[in-house]
Amino acid sequence: MAGLSTEETVRVAAHAALEKKAIDLVVLDLQGLSSVADFFLVCSARSAPQADTIADAIRGALRAMGVRPRHNEGSAESGWLLLDYGDVVMHVFLEETRGFYALERLWGDAPLVWVEG
Repeated sequence: MAGLSTEETVRVAAHAALEKKAIDLVVLDLQGLSSVADFFLVCSARSAPQADTIADAIRGALRAMGVRPRHNEGSAESGWLLLDYGDVVMHVFLEETRGFYALERLWGDAPLVWVEG
């Protein structure tokens, strides 16, 4: 993670999202449960412009720390933005889209290590 530990990457991303008023932010600890990532950060936005702003804030905060995404996918208009940083994957949803996909239920065995409501 280019100078940041996985936990520090999650912390920086979470703070950046919360600064832009992300709602219902949770971090799922997937270590030992998934080969895809160690952590998922999941949060919601009330509108597509806010979702874009949250994703931009996360990318900017991590870029300032020398961390670059492996992959970005989705769009605010689709209701789901995915930011893949390898061991940490961030999901920025519109509220209604998050309810439909219910990642927290899908990964119900994963401990919640951060919840900001």
